[in-house]
Amino acid sequence: MATPSSDLPLLFPVPTPPEPGQLLEVASGVLWARLALPFRLDHVNVYLIEDGPGWALIDTGLGDQCTRETWDALLAGPLAGRPLTRLIVTHFHPDHAGAAGWLAARLGLPVAMSQTEYLVSVNLHLDPGALDAAHYRAFYSSHGLDRDTTDRVVTQGHNYLRMVTGLPPTFRRLIAGETVPVGGRRFEVLTGGGHAPELVMLYCRDENLFLAADQVLAKISPNVSVWAVDPDGDPLGIYLRSLDALIGALPEDVLVLPGHNLPFRGLHARAEALKQHHEVRCRDIEQACRRKPKSAAELVPVIFRKPLDPHQLGFAFSEVLAHVNFMLRQGRLSWAACADGIVRVAAASGLHSGGCVAERS
Repeated sequence: MATPSSDLPLLFPVPTPPEPGQLLEVASGVLWARLALPFRLDHVNVYLIEDGPGWALIDTGLGDQCTRETWDALLAGPLAGRPLTRLIVTHFHPDHAGAAGWLAARLGLPVAMSQTEYLVSVNLHLDPGALDAAHYRAFYSSHGLDRDTTDRVVTQGHNYLRMVTGLPPTFRRLIAGETVPVGGRRFEVLTGGGHAPELVMLYCRDENLFLAADQVLAKISPNVSVWAVDPDGDPLGIYLRSLDALIGALPEDVLVLPGHNLPFRGLHARAEALKQHHEVRCRDIEQACRRKPKSAAELVPVIFRKPLDPHQLGFAFSEVLAHVNFMLRQGRLSWAACADGIVRVAAASGLHSGGCVAERS
């Protein structure tokens, strides 16, 4: 989701991404590859860190045929002669973990990731039908999506979650606070929530190098969503606290290697801009709910003004609900009892009409 960034004091030391099927050295002993995605966000970044005789790989791309062909070309071309030594997966999303099972089996690679991300990924792979279960449909319909739209979201909109090749039956757990040696470097493990439940980030203090995955991106905001299995959750609050933690723990001039967009310097400025971006969305929601209570579905066009396909709509709906849940906790919104049974919220200090009565939160 785009956020204004033209005025941010960010520096882009490598202004051009690598060409498809090529590698680009973004720091000494750190290679950057860009893999294609069949979505509006059309790429994902993966990184390779020099690791003794070979390379440790950070993330994999989707588990689709296009990605497999790209890896075939990379392994036969620029990576020929130096093996991959291990695979570190930052989080369960298929654009980062999708090809992990295939690569691990093909190359005999151990896989390291946080426990939560591993278990979520395994669960999605073993039970893909759960994405069309009754509780998913009820989640969308109770917040105002009509039946046809709900059908499209739980079928077409969830297809990307099935673009995975699974994971090995065992893994190496990464835990926040520990240090992981990779070649001659030592990386501190950080974890953050909001975008994913226990997303892994790696920080090399000696070289001022930060592999941020999707937690901080230069040009877009990572999706922060409520999901059906935790409908009252507060991923936005978790995400904002994670940004504050990164500001407190890492220097402003750290080189950020993100999961999308370009590497950059200016971490604190970008984190503050992301915080402000979400506050602007909260204000827009508050204003929309001031005179008439709104459901999450009715708030989607308030925040996302362009037409959305089912894939995008699923993300947009769940991100709007993340803002709603956050604002309910803050006391800026309250639940409203509506005659049609749809779950709606009203601004805590507004005038309410339209067949709904504001309730105490």
